[in-house]
Amino acid sequence: MPTRTELAVWRSFLRAHARITRHLETELVSEQSLSLASYDVLVQLAEAPGRRMRMTELADAVLLSRSGVTRLVDRLERTGLVGRERADGDGRGVVAVLTQAGLDRLRTASGTHLAGVVRHFVEVLEETEMGAFGRTCEHLAEAAPPLGDGP
Repeated sequence: MPTRTELAVWRSFLRAHARITRHLETELVSEQSLSLASYDVLVQLAEAPGRRMRMTELADAVLLSRSGVTRLVDRLERTGLVGRERADGDGRGVVAVLTQAGLDRLRTASGTHLAGVVRHFVEVLEETEMGAFGRTCEHLAEAAPPLGDGP
């Protein structure tokens, strides 16, 4: 059972994450008409080899369920930002592919998003806090089991 102090730190972490992501989401939607989840999908695809990822890998990368990423990619496909192809050598596998329009949209939206990251995160932390926080987040990420694996 966590102590009161441990629970207070946990709640502070959740509150900070929620507030920052809400601000980033609001800014992206109001300035770019793009959700934070859509932006994340475009980033993941832009950074993937060949700008393509299997749908299952994309779902894991953006922390959405497979059905959630399917619905999101459906919307991005309708707007021409993402396409779908069959996976090479696997008749059942589907790959999401970033289109040139998607890459262009990502480049435009990145200005808004990265300015928000600086405003709501970078400028708030001291340099020493940034380093310590980065190490803490890496430690937490490495200690957590991969999604989809049991307890």
